[in-house]
Amino acid sequence: MLHSLKQLLRHRALVQSLVARELKARYRGSTLGLLWSFINPLLLLSIYTFVFTTVMPGARSAGIEPPFSLFLFCGLLPWTWFSSSLLESSNSLIAGGNLIRKVLFPAEVLPIVTVFAGLVHFCLGLPILAAFFVYYRVPVPVTDLAWFPVIVLEQLLLTLGFALMLSALTVHFRDLRDLLTNVLTLAFFLTPIIYPISQAPAWARPFLNLNPFTTLAVSYQEVLAIPGPFLGWPRLLIFAVVSVLVCAAGYFVFDRLRDTLAEDV
Repeated sequence: MLHSLKQLLRHRALVQSLVARELKARYRGSTLGLLWSFINPLLLLSIYTFVFTTVMPGARSAGIEPPFSLFLFCGLLPWTWFSSSLLESSNSLIAGGNLIRKVLFPAEVLPIVTVFAGLVHFCLGLPILAAFFVYYRVPVPVTDLAWFPVIVLEQLLLTLGFALMLSALTVHFRDLRDLLTNVLTLAFFLTPIIYPISQAPAWARPFLNLNPFTTLAVSYQEVLAIPGPFLGWPRLLIFAVVSVLVCAAGYFVFDRLRDTLAEDV
């Protein structure tokens, strides 16, 4: 496994090249092209804001001090990166079967590329998030903002771990692709994105905390949207260990199944 990790570091240029190819292929033939990276999160945010402020105002959580759309965007933007990366990576080895049948091609590069392509879209959505802060005149303390790269790094490690694991397992169990869609839909509502975790019933909070994305969502909200100093840093530091372990476990599973991947794609 350590040897494979060292080999992977040597393929940094390949990952960069494939990420660029993935982004170009996604918008090839599109009139707006890369602008969809800005338009998609805005459309998604508009739909959720309309539903929870106009259609179902009673379902909206009370007691949220920042504007609801700003609170929602702080959780929705990273969730979109997480969920889309897992869905696309689960099919990445099957779609790239011609590549991984080549002896010298590192198969783990394919799910990694989907995660980093999602990271690019996430970063492109950040200027929109910043524009919301300016529009609503919501200040973000610099001391809190310093934790933002830490949260992003932890999400990157967590997503890479799940992506590697799911991509390898889906080659052998094709039903995982359909199951994953439903699991992610359930996980979305079990993650405090459209509601603050403080509004969840006390008996439900331990179950919500079993969701690995809960810590990330709450951290994004506390750092960016919720007034006051960021007090969740001890929890975030503990979660750093969890994200590293998930990443290592994902790569371990992938490495164990590596020899059988080319046969089954």
